[in-house]
Amino acid sequence: MHFLDQAKIYVRSGTGGPGAVSFRREKYIEYGGPDGGDGGKGGDIVFEAIPGLNTLIDFRYTQHFKAPRGKGGAGSNRTGAGGKNLVIRVPIGTQVLSEDKEHVLADFTRPGEQVMFLRGGDGGRGNASYKTSTNRAPRQHGTGWPGEEMWVWLRLKLLADAGLVGLPNAGKSTFINAVTNAKAKVGDYPFTTTRPQLGVVRHRDREFVVADIPGLIEGAAEGAGIGDRFLGHIERCKVLLHLVDANGEDPAAAYRTVRDELENYGAGLTDKVEIIALNKVDTLDDELIEALSAELAAESGAEVLPLSGATGHGLDAVLDRLIAAIGEPIPVADTVDEEDEGGSGEWSPI
Repeated sequence: MHFLDQAKIYVRSGTGGPGAVSFRREKYIEYGGPDGGDGGKGGDIVFEAIPGLNTLIDFRYTQHFKAPRGKGGAGSNRTGAGGKNLVIRVPIGTQVLSEDKEHVLADFTRPGEQVMFLRGGDGGRGNASYKTSTNRAPRQHGTGWPGEEMWVWLRLKLLADAGLVGLPNAGKSTFINAVTNAKAKVGDYPFTTTRPQLGVVRHRDREFVVADIPGLIEGAAEGAGIGDRFLGHIERCKVLLHLVDANGEDPAAAYRTVRDELENYGAGLTDKVEIIALNKVDTLDDELIEALSAELAAESGAEVLPLSGATGHGLDAVLDRLIAAIGEPIPVADTVDEEDEGGSGEWSPI
C-alpha cells in the first residue's frame, strides 16, 4: 500500500428537485385545484473519520465526489424523495483545507467523527404552494436550489503518542523495528525511510503508538533532502524521541541541526517534551559513551540516555521515560493495526 498524505478533491452537494405542476382530476370531487408537490432536497456531502486507514492513496484515483440530486415532486401533493447523503471516509487525523491551503475547514481526531461539509440544495416548490385567494390555479413552480461545490485539499497528520526525530542514519528505523512489529527498511545509506511509519509499542502492560518520519538535514525547511513536509505527522505527538548517532562526527552539532529545523518549521514542535538518546553505543567503549553523553547534555541542557537499537541496550530505560511523558496514550485500536497498515479509503452513500 503506497503512502499518500495529501490529495486534492472536488466535492459537490446535490441540487434540489423541481416542484410539480399538477391539478386534481378526481371523479366526484366538485372543486379541483392545484396539488403539485415540492421537490426533494439534494444530498449532503459528509466526511467521516474511520479507523484502520493511514493513507489517502484512494483519493489519487477518485477525485470527484458528487451527491445525488433530489427527485421531482408529483401530483396529490407528493414531495419528491431526497437525494442520499454522500459519505466520504477518511483516515483519523485528516484535515480538510481550503483550495489555497490557508484555512482548516475540518479536522478529524476521533473515530466515527462526522462533519456535514456541504449542504444539499432545497427542493423547488410545487404549484400547490403558490395558491392564493386571488391565484386559484397557479402554474408556476420552483426548479430547485443548486447545491454547493468547491475544491479542497485533504492533508493527513498521523496520530501517534511519540515521534522519532533525528538526522538520516540516526537509527530511527532500527529502533522502531526493535520495539514494535513494524518492518521499516534499514540500510547503511541516508534516507532509507522515505515515508512515515507507525508502530505499536507494548511495554510494562502499556501500549502506545510511535511514528517514525524521514530524517532531517540542514536546510530541510527550505526543501533540502526530503524537506520538512513529513513533520506534520508528529505535530500531534505528546513527546519527541530525539535519536543522535554516536558514530557521527559531532553529535552535539547533529542535535543542534535537527533542533534548528524543528524551530524553523514551527507548529510548537520545539515546545514538546523531548527525550534525547545517544544511539548506536554498542560500537563505543564506556569512556567514550560518557564523554559524548556529557557533550550532548551540555548542548541540549537535558539528560542523555545511552541506547542501542541493534542490541537492545538501554531500550527499557527509554521506553520507561516515554511512558512517563505520554501519560494517557491514544487508544491503539483507533489508531493503527500493525497487521494491516493499509486499507481502502472507500466512499459510499449512506
